[in-house]
Amino acid sequence: MDILSTLSNLVQQTAFTSLTPGNYLMIVVALVFLYLAIAKDYEPLLLVPIAFGMLLVNIYPDIIAAPSEMSNGIGGLLYYFYTLDEWSLLPSLIFMGVGAMTDFGPLIANPISFLMGAAAQFGIYIAYFLAIALGFNGRAAAAISIIGGADGPTSIFLASKLGQTRLLGPIAVAAYSYMSLVPIIQPPIMNLFTTKEERKIKMEQLRSVSKLEKILFPIVITIVVCLILPTTAPLVGMLMLGNLFRESGVVHQLTETASNALMYIVVILLGTSVGATTSAEAFLNVDTLKIVVLGLVAFACGTFGGVMLGKLLCKITHGRINPLIGSAGVSAVPMAARVSQKVGAQNDPTNFLLMHAMGPNVAGVIGTAVAAGTFMAIFGI
Repeated sequence: MDILSTLSNLVQQTAFTSLTPGNYLMIVVALVFLYLAIAKDYEPLLLVPIAFGMLLVNIYPDIIAAPSEMSNGIGGLLYYFYTLDEWSLLPSLIFMGVGAMTDFGPLIANPISFLMGAAAQFGIYIAYFLAIALGFNGRAAAAISIIGGADGPTSIFLASKLGQTRLLGPIAVAAYSYMSLVPIIQPPIMNLFTTKEERKIKMEQLRSVSKLEKILFPIVITIVVCLILPTTAPLVGMLMLGNLFRESGVVHQLTETASNALMYIVVILLGTSVGATTSAEAFLNVDTLKIVVLGLVAFACGTFGGVMLGKLLCKITHGRINPLIGSAGVSAVPMAARVSQKVGAQNDPTNFLLMHAMGPNVAGVIGTAVAAGTFMAIFGI
């Protein structure tokens, strides 16, 4: 009897006895994400930790349980990772790493890129009003709509600031998923709204940007943006601090740490904790479906807005601007810029748009942070 009792207890402790059909469905989704990341190379740095966090939480839900939910008063491992998301610590550190990794030269050399970065935020405002129409309150609609910027850290930051922690998981997963799927989502929109002749346009080489300009840029942007929208300081400030590390040339150790070791540690913590918010109970509901659809609409409209302004600028400049770079105005850095390069090269293998696309891409990061700050100002945060 003792042996049978022991075996029975062991069986009862396996996950098979507690998993629901929803858990199995989410496990399948996690495996699909892992396949896309590993076999198809769709932004594996994002998708692998997110998918694995999704896998873990649907096998062992207690991995993200709060201390109050545990008999020993100690929360699950990923609960503490997730708390750093709620405190907006990880999103801000991600921005510092992005700043330290990114050359703002293309944006400085071609300031008109700011306009395309702004136009690509069109999807955010479309999604906001659609979310209101679907029954979400103003704060929830704002938190959902920022997915249109294709910026996971900003999505987490805004959802936390607006008190939408209930929706933070679906919002973050949607934002990071669409960031990872940029190579799939954007090209059809880019091809649909541009002509073959427009896609073949070769742009003039960007002017050389001086070291002084590169040093002054993050300082000036921080002062201007944060004076107008102080609530953007945690994001814009950290983005510009990271870039100042890079461009000043006097803090190589800080640049290396922010852009490599620290950045990758934060990606692991943030990715797995975001994935762990997708338990079947929390994720499989009507609101989540609405968020996923709204996020896709927002992202598609953002791409459309950037491309259409690119077409307008192409006409105004008599064919000096390739409209494809407008799609990079969503702030998925540098994925969106790489997609602009790829689509351009498909039409003309000798066309190199990457550096031109980095201008709108960097502007999009700033634009999405400004959009988040605007929503916080509207709701008095």
